[in-house]
Amino acid sequence: NNSETNYSVIYANGIEMFRYEAQSFVQTVDNFEIMIDGKKSTSEKIVYGAFDILSKKTDKSPIDFFHEALNNVKPSLEVRSRRVGGATYQVPVEVRPERQLSLAIRWIVEAARSKSGMPFADRIFQELLDASNKQGAATKKKDEIYRMAEANRAFAHYRW
Repeated sequence: NNSETNYSVIYANGIEMFRYEAQSFVQTVDNFEIMIDGKKSTSEKIVYGAFDILSKKTDKSPIDFFHEALNNVKPSLEVRSRRVGGATYQVPVEVRPERQLSLAIRWIVEAARSKSGMPFADRIFQELLDASNKQGAATKKKDEIYRMAEANRAFAHYRW
């Protein structure tokens, strides 16, 4: 019975999506930073509102658009502090896929929070649009992390 509901189509604000994709995305995003004080229904309205705007203003499906934006923001490298013989080095390390996803979502939500003057769903939409075009604050953060990793490449042999 559970497998039947996983592939059924739902309509959220007029958007046709597969249930498992929509639910997993909403749960992932809700659990990161959008949900405040346990107000899950409010955060779901924000996410579905952003999807609604995405479906109206772009040709792609909101899920595909979101995945494209995430893939442009996911970092493959980051720097971690490593203490060796009294000195602390910033050592570049590869990022696990789960952490890549969490960092990308966190950066997109933080960038949307830093904007002001419009509803939060519009800010999320705008940040997703920027991320899919490889622009915006979230992409800038990823580039910053890459520059730090590149600058500290000499310490890569301290990886653990």
